Amino acid sequence: MNIVVVSDFAHVNGGNAAVALGSAVGLAARGHAVTLFAGAGPVDNRIKASSIDVVCTDQYSIADDPRRLRAMVQGMWNVGAARAMGTLLRRMDLDRTVVHVHGWDKVLSSSVVRTALSMGAKVVCTYHDYVSVCPTGGFYNHPKDMICGLRPLSAACVFEGCDRRNAAHKWWRVARSAVQRQWGGIPEEVKHVVVVSDFSRRILSPFFPDGTQVHHVRNMIEVTRAEPVEPESNKPFVMVGRLSREKGPHLLAAVAQQTDWPVRFVGEGESAAEVRRLAPAATLTGWLSRELVTQELSGARAVIFPSLWYETEGLVVLEAAALGVPAVVADSCAARDLVIDGETGLYFRGGDARALQAVMTRLQDDQFVRRLGRAAHQHYWRHPRSREKHVADLEEVYAQVLSGH
Repeated sequence: MNIVVVSDFAHVNGGNAAVALGSAVGLAARGHAVTLFAGAGPVDNRIKASSIDVVCTDQYSIADDPRRLRAMVQGMWNVGAARAMGTLLRRMDLDRTVVHVHGWDKVLSSSVVRTALSMGAKVVCTYHDYVSVCPTGGFYNHPKDMICGLRPLSAACVFEGCDRRNAAHKWWRVARSAVQRQWGGIPEEVKHVVVVSDFSRRILSPFFPDGTQVHHVRNMIEVTRAEPVEPESNKPFVMVGRLSREKGPHLLAAVAQQTDWPVRFVGEGESAAEVRRLAPAATLTGWLSRELVTQELSGARAVIFPSLWYETEGLVVLEAAALGVPAVVADSCAARDLVIDGETGLYFRGGDARALQAVMTRLQDDQFVRRLGRAAHQHYWRHPRSREKHVADLEEVYAQVLSGH
């Protein structure tokens, strides 16, 4: 098969790109002709070292472009990326080609999806978030710090001041979402969709048009099996991820403020200053390499996942479990599906710092922590999220797409 893997970024800067690039490497290793179509460089070294062809438009992401008018226009409809996609697909036998779209809203825009659809290419989209249907991408009202239950692009949605920045930015997002739906073909014309969890399927499915084929392909994590660590010997509680309000770092910071428990935040974001103010004794490491993140997780008593919004999965919970470290997760987000409450980790009431502190108090018991960690390790390795399994599942999806079934 010819497989075009579409990603906003040609390097790993988050879970979306990690899965896209990891799958590209795995598919190429299975003998498929793989092309990475990306919007922003640099190109990951694993991609350079493989047989994968690369088409990178070398553009700014919307957030990083110093020319804000260009960012607004390009984010709405990226003409240059659409042309590059057309040039690429004209060289391919489209009867043997699958265009697998992982990310388009940060650089490429839905123009690349429209180009592929208009040329008759077989298109698959993995929805790593909710931007395919929700203008802000998360079904979340940022000023109110709460899940949004409004129907996307309804009158109530359009006029709701839910954006993390300001009203003008919300209007731009609404316009982009309307363009994406009306001309980009997302989600109305994408007949094959990949979801990464049962939780995200439940949220997204009501917005799919009739006839959409929904495939569940679990995301991979790249970790080597080893004996479980001993979390009961560790002291720090660790949060890994972007430090932004909807991710809930302020909840963990509030707990750190009330206790003398060591807390470590691995990541960066606009809430970093608030975290430092609330918990001056906590450690903020900034963004770290994958190897150093693994070290942080290995040294954790538990990983804390306090997200306020839905999420689509929460791979750090699995990464911790693979090492033998239990997780504490908000019961209102997708990561709850990755934890068996009281067996491999613990739930707490989403958005409630006192509930989080109560659960973390239970983890002062060394034997309890040890039991949770061992169970998490055993549960993960019964059905590991290997690259090989992920790629095999993708091949099944691609075979269905190409056969027309």
